[in-house]
Amino acid sequence: MQTSSPRFKSLAVTAGFSFWFFILTSAAGVFSLEIFVIFVVALFSITQLFAKKISKGLDIFAKFNTKFFLATLFIFVIAIYGIAIKLLRIDILRLKKQDDTYWLEIENSDKLGKQY
Repeated sequence: MQTSSPRFKSLAVTAGFSFWFFILTSAAGVFSLEIFVIFVVALFSITQLFAKKISKGLDIFAKFNTKFFLATLFIFVIAIYGIAIKLLRIDILRLKKQDDTYWLEIENSDKLGKQY
């Protein structure tokens, strides 16, 4: 972001703030499209007007927002994989034999035969 123009930084920060505004107001149950549009337009106008003066601050927020968003996304993706594995009863380490898992039985591989 250090080589980006201040105008682009302000656009990225506006998008980041808008995203978090949407997430937080939706989670609180007070989301309104009119308030969201007013927030985005006001924030975009302010950041575009003062883009050169607050360029370093925009850079810091853009880095923080990116790291926080990616960390949150990573945590939720890992959690979703864990939930899916638990629901499908997949034994990842194959520690115990189960009749209701989806793994192939290695001991019965002579039935498959060689395919070359």
